[in-house]
Amino acid sequence: MTLGMLAGAALSPLARARHGRAIAPLRIGMIGSGHVGETLGQLWTHAGHQIMFSAKGMEAPRRLARKFAPLAKAGNPADSALFGDVIVLAVPYGVLPELAQALGRNTEDKIILDATNPYSWRDGGIARLAMQQGAGITTRDLFPNSAVVRGLNSEDMTTIAAQAWRKPPRLGIPLAGDSRAALETAQGLVWDAGMDPVIVGPLSTAREFQPGGPAFEAATTAAHLREILNLPAATDQRNG
Repeated sequence: MTLGMLAGAALSPLARARHGRAIAPLRIGMIGSGHVGETLGQLWTHAGHQIMFSAKGMEAPRRLARKFAPLAKAGNPADSALFGDVIVLAVPYGVLPELAQALGRNTEDKIILDATNPYSWRDGGIARLAMQQGAGITTRDLFPNSAVVRGLNSEDMTTIAAQAWRKPPRLGIPLAGDSRAALETAQGLVWDAGMDPVIVGPLSTAREFQPGGPAFEAATTAAHLREILNLPAATDQRNG
């Protein structure tokens, strides 16, 4: 799918209620099969999306493919990137430079949802750069031919697993990106995971919800998240 087609897959509120999901089923290339990949994969396969799990080795992807069958399969990272309409980064931030080179053209013209976080004690120089200029900018520079969205990095996966699909008001999840079409697709995926998306702004604003930012691990509602980030109140909470 093109970015425009992905945005066009977004359904009206009535259609969302009828079909039980926010967007038409997508193919998601999950780069990483640890706690992040497993948690998000479970939520999205439950919503009807297809997942290809990947990692350096095949043991974890194959386990998750069996666990979430028939909507899940296993592959290597390059296959997963090629498979996905959306590529989700669920790996330590420090491997992103190497990963960007390894995936090469398989990420071109695709949406990348970056759920990683930079920690200088673990990830070295690329993390220090990301903390200095913002992880959104750093990831965008690593994947210049993709539509990068930062999101689903602001809460621990234990929190997401426990609070997804709770009774309203639901858990608010901040998103930032430079592409409107990519943001709309990411919004739909957050809805489909049982949470409420909050559009913060372009990728430069993603530092507001990376480690050290005011919205990092806020674990609060979309409305309160907007207050924390000094964003205008939403006229329709379904629109984040």
